[in-house]
Amino acid sequence: MRGLARGLGSRAQVMSPTFQLVRIYAGPLQLAHVDLYRLEPGADLAELGLEQLLDEGAVVVEWGDRLPAAGGMRIILEPLDESTRRLRWTW
Repeated sequence: MRGLARGLGSRAQVMSPTFQLVRIYAGPLQLAHVDLYRLEPGADLAELGLEQLLDEGAVVVEWGDRLPAAGGMRIILEPLDESTRRLRWTW
């Protein structure tokens, strides 16, 4: 997440959103980091304001299986070993 935030031009200190659900990082393109780990699959997500966040910039969702299918790109990071990951994306 830190690398993504830096790549988008944010100079903010990137932290895990686990206890906050959503963290927003300002930059030339706003980045919202959403962690749905503590939510049950199918939980009402309307109050998180994800649609508004999508209108304002990029949104990265961890534990996206708890998010109903929607438009956007899904990127899956697959660990291959301790230092290597494979990126897969689908629409």
